Amino acid sequence: MAAAGLFVVDSSVAIGWLFDEQSDEYTEASLDALAGGHGLAPRWLGVEILNVLLSLERRKRLSAGQAVDLLRHLQRLPVRVHDSAASLFELHALAARHRLTSYDVLYLEAALATGLPLATRDRALRQAADECGVGVWGA
Repeated sequence: MAAAGLFVVDSSVAIGWLFDEQSDEYTEASLDALAGGHGLAPRWLGVEILNVLLSLERRKRLSAGQAVDLLRHLQRLPVRVHDSAASLFELHALAARHRLTSYDVLYLEAALATGLPLATRDRALRQAADECGVGVWGA
């Protein structure tokens, strides 16, 4: 079991921590909550954020320097990595049962493995968390 944290965070929330135009009351409240502890996320979170930054760079909406600064900011946030012990077969079954993508199922699995609620703005992930009994942070 991973170290105790406040919640498991997904990319829909973390992206709001990095970009004002993607921020809302939910993302701000979750970031404020981290002042008293830490969140957990699968290692995949960094890859998802990196993909967003690279896409913005290619579209000339962000410079390489800005992307690097945002990655540094992301690394400084109090979010610890949860390395899943679930097999690909277990992840496949969980994803299929809840109609999740291969990357979204990693967030759900982290919440299930740790017993922590899931901080997400993704509707399908929220529903899956409720169905699995882990709950949604701030709901």
